Amino acid sequence: MTRRSVSILGATGSVGTSTLDLIERHPDRFEVVALTAARNVASLADAARRTNARLAVIDDEALLPELRERLAGSDCRAATGKEAMSEAAAGGADWVMAAIVGCAGLEPVMAAIRAGRTVALANKESLVTAGALMTEAAARSGAEILPVDSEHNAIFQCLAGNRSSDVAKLVLTASGGPFRTKSRDEMAAMTPEQAVAHPNWSMGAKISVDSATMMNKGLELIEAHHLFGLPSERIDILVHPQSVIHSMVEFVDGSVLAQLGSPDMRIPIAHTLAWPERMDTPAQRLDLAAIASLTFEAPDFERFPALKTARSALETGGSAPIALNAANEEAVSAFLQRRIGFLDIVGIVLETIAQTVAGRPRSIADVIDIDREARARATNLMREMAA
Repeated sequence: MTRRSVSILGATGSVGTSTLDLIERHPDRFEVVALTAARNVASLADAARRTNARLAVIDDEALLPELRERLAGSDCRAATGKEAMSEAAAGGADWVMAAIVGCAGLEPVMAAIRAGRTVALANKESLVTAGALMTEAAARSGAEILPVDSEHNAIFQCLAGNRSSDVAKLVLTASGGPFRTKSRDEMAAMTPEQAVAHPNWSMGAKISVDSATMMNKGLELIEAHHLFGLPSERIDILVHPQSVIHSMVEFVDGSVLAQLGSPDMRIPIAHTLAWPERMDTPAQRLDLAAIASLTFEAPDFERFPALKTARSALETGGSAPIALNAANEEAVSAFLQRRIGFLDIVGIVLETIAQTVAGRPRSIADVIDIDREARARATNLMREMAA
C-alpha cells in the first residue's frame, strides 16, 4: 500500500479517536494533513502534535487563541471558521474521515465530495438529509463514498464483486439497544444515563440515545437507500442482540452473505482506511465457539415507533428526512439535558415532520434552510410541552 494522506473531520469523537489509533499504529502508511474538532481543544492539539498534522481546525472561534497557544512551536497551523473547515475537508488529503456528528457535518462532507476525495462516511445525518445531492455530486467529481457505519460497511463488503441487479434485499442488523426487553411503561422512566449505556458498543451520547430509541436503525435505513440504490421495501431490519453479524445481503438466487466481526469500530474504519486493500487491527478476534449461539428477532414497531417513522420519512421523501433528522437531534439533546422524557423524543419528531411541508431540496442551501426551520418547530413543540 502506498502512503496515504488523510484528514479527520471530528478527530476527538469516538470514531475520530479510533481512526487516530489505527493511523498511529501504522505511521509509515499514513500522513495526517488536517484534524478538526468542535470544542475539545486540548485533545485536538494533542492529536495534532502526535501525528504532525499540518492543520488543526477548531469550530468554536472563541477557542482559537488557546489552540494557537497549545500548538506554539509546532509546524501545525491553527484555524477556525467555515473556510478553514472546508480546507481541512477538501485540501491536500486524498482520504477524508467524515465523523462530525449531526447535520453540522454536511457542508464539510460536501466540500470533500466536490473535491473528488475518497470520503469515509461516519456521518449518517449527511446522507439522511442530502443523500441525492451527495451521490449526484460524487458522480460528477469522481469521489468515492465508503461507508464506515458497521452495518453499511458490512453490506459494502458483502456486495464486493456482485452486481446490484443480483441483490434481492439488504438486511440491517440491530442490537436492540439497552431497552430491547423493556416495556413502554418502563421506557417512560428511563434516564439519560440508562439510555447511553449500550450493551455492546462504545459510542457517543447522541448515537447511544438513537440506539435506545432505535432511531439509529431508521436513519441507517435511509442511509442504505442512498448508498446502495435500493428502495425501502427491499431493505429489512433484524434485531440481533449479540452484534456479531453486522448486516447481510440476500441475493436473487437465495444465497445470503453476512459480515461478522467483534463490535469494534476500528474494523470498519480500517476497511475504509486501507481500501481497496486490508490492514491489521488490534480488535478482538471472534471466537464463535465461545459465543456459542447467535439469536435473531423481528423488531417491535409498537415499542420502537422510530423505525416506522423513519421508513415513512424515506418513502415520503422531499423534506421529510431532513425534518426527521433535525427534530431528532433537537429532541435527543433535550432528553440528555433532562428537559423531556425518553418517550417524548419520537413524538416530537412525528409532529415536526407533520408541520414541515417544503418540497425536495435542490441545493445544500435548501437543506440547511429546511433543517433550520425544522429545528425551530421542534424547539417550539418542546417549549409548549414545558409550559
